[in-house]
Amino acid sequence: MATSNDDILRALGRVEGRLTGIEESVSLLREDVSDEKDNAHESRSVIHRRLDEQARQIHLLDMTVTVSSNVDGQIREEIKNLKETVETNHEAVAPALDEWKRLKTLGVGISGLIALAGLTVGGTISYAGDGLVAWVRHWLKLT
Repeated sequence: MATSNDDILRALGRVEGRLTGIEESVSLLREDVSDEKDNAHESRSVIHRRLDEQARQIHLLDMTVTVSSNVDGQIREEIKNLKETVETNHEAVAPALDEWKRLKTLGVGISGLIALAGLTVGGTISYAGDGLVAWVRHWLKLT
């Protein structure tokens, strides 16, 4: 059985229809792949921006730590210098403080002696006063 031209034309039409469908499918696949490429490119650019921001933040943190370390070292040095100054001043003032403590102790001792002398004089005057009153009464013959 021989194929007729109509059969060949119909077969070619079917093949052409299939090719058109295949071309449409390929076109759709190209669009999908193109969209995926665009999405991937955008996603990568977002990731790179985030990485750049992270790198910037890490750099700022490193700078902050470096500055803090330098300030900490300066503060330690100042504290060391102040401690040495205080120790030097304490050594210079220590003899004067010891002398002041000695004078204070001596002053308390002298105050105690004056109080004791006052009590003694008061007691003596009181005793002598009683004797004087007795003598004056005897002299005036008031007894």
